[in-house]
Amino acid sequence: MNQQKLQLPTAPYDVLIIGAGLSGIGAARALTSQCPDKHYAILEARHAIGGTWDLFRYPGVRSDSDMYTLSYSFKPWLHRKAIADGSDIKRYIEETAEESGITRHIRFGHKVTNAAWSSEDACWTVTAQVTQADGQTEEQILRARLLSLCAGYYSYDEAYRPVFANESAFRGQIIHPQFWPQDLDYADKRVVVIGSGATAVTLVPAMAKTAAHVTMLQRSPSYVVSRPLQDNIAQGLQKWLPMPAAHALTRWKNVLVGSFFYRIARNKPEMFKQRILQMARDELGPSIDIRHFTPSYNPWDQRVCAVPDGDLFHDIREGRASVVTDTIDQFTATGIRLASGEEIQADIIVTATGLKLNALGDMTVTVDGKTVEAGQSMAYKGMMLSDIPNFILTFGYTNSSWTLKAELTANYTCRLLRYMDRKGYRIAVPRRDPQVLEAPFLDFTSGYVQRAAGLLPRQGDRRPWQVYQNYTQDKLTIQYGRINDGVMQFQ
Repeated sequence: MNQQKLQLPTAPYDVLIIGAGLSGIGAARALTSQCPDKHYAILEARHAIGGTWDLFRYPGVRSDSDMYTLSYSFKPWLHRKAIADGSDIKRYIEETAEESGITRHIRFGHKVTNAAWSSEDACWTVTAQVTQADGQTEEQILRARLLSLCAGYYSYDEAYRPVFANESAFRGQIIHPQFWPQDLDYADKRVVVIGSGATAVTLVPAMAKTAAHVTMLQRSPSYVVSRPLQDNIAQGLQKWLPMPAAHALTRWKNVLVGSFFYRIARNKPEMFKQRILQMARDELGPSIDIRHFTPSYNPWDQRVCAVPDGDLFHDIREGRASVVTDTIDQFTATGIRLASGEEIQADIIVTATGLKLNALGDMTVTVDGKTVEAGQSMAYKGMMLSDIPNFILTFGYTNSSWTLKAELTANYTCRLLRYMDRKGYRIAVPRRDPQVLEAPFLDFTSGYVQRAAGLLPRQGDRRPWQVYQNYTQDKLTIQYGRINDGVMQFQ
């Protein structure tokens, strides 16, 4: 494998965007429309647009949020499905990039390994490992005045994969959804899906269409709710209004309805829990034990799983799938033995056991020679990190669509750049007040969040260091709040 190091470019970019997924393309679109004078590039480690929606190829992969909020505000969602297939979302992102002239700014096969800030130069120096189509690699150095990190929050190269006792004894196939083999034939096979999160509840009904039987094996249940595959109100608005207006109204309708139910869930958790369980009973029928869908935690302590038109419930009720709540004792030659002594027969085992989180896109970040640990930083408005200059971090909502916060972040980036241009500033850095008390970045009990507690930045006990899981509140704070708020320091 040949490797060479390229020379430092003579002039820096105004902005380098890392990641060409939903967030990265949205950030680039904001720059092209609001800061057309800015010179930017997108560095994408893979050789395709789409991020998550290009990576995941498992059966049935789909959005777990409605597409009227997961899509961009400036590009109406035209498909009839409100909960969309992954391939349709990928095409939507690609269309946005092509229509906005963004595709030519993407440097594919550029995996950023290091980003070093120099206060003296007011500039980032970025090192990228470049992989050509033929597998040849080289190291490339780029510079930028501002970095916009849109690489998501989990590792593409490694998933969370616990090792189970006696795995080597199993004579069938063991698959992780993040690395799904496209030639896998599961027709008429007995499948066990280990997990109870969004991936598991997606896989089970998709595989149940052709598998002999699919068992969802969970250590503990999740809240699962049925949502309409199509939004009839959205379809009605599109008949009577121009598409942009119909899209905007549907988007706000879904934002407000989602926020309303989230507040009820947090303020009256027991009442909300009983309502979710009753909905599940109605879908499952009397023969299915509701304990398999009765978590030990309150709603929205972890993300609630949505299933379109109740497909998971229907397959369980009809016998094409089943759910078992137990812990694994060990794998056997023909399946999985549980702690209860029961054995589940399987030809294929799918380990839908979760993601491995990261905070800075698996890259090393230094500021004036000092390595930055994201877990030691505090999040400013959920978008920047304390004492790290000219650095934007895109991180979406846990209780709503990722894109809602991503768009606010992209628009704030443009506001910040325009303000700095007007004032002649080169550096913007949020300075942390030592009197601000720390709190976890995410108030979530999910395993993937708890495993990454030390990696994620912290939030504070007061503005502007608090991380709100509320779009309307963030919109007021981020879109209309003062840029020069006394916390953001300029040079």
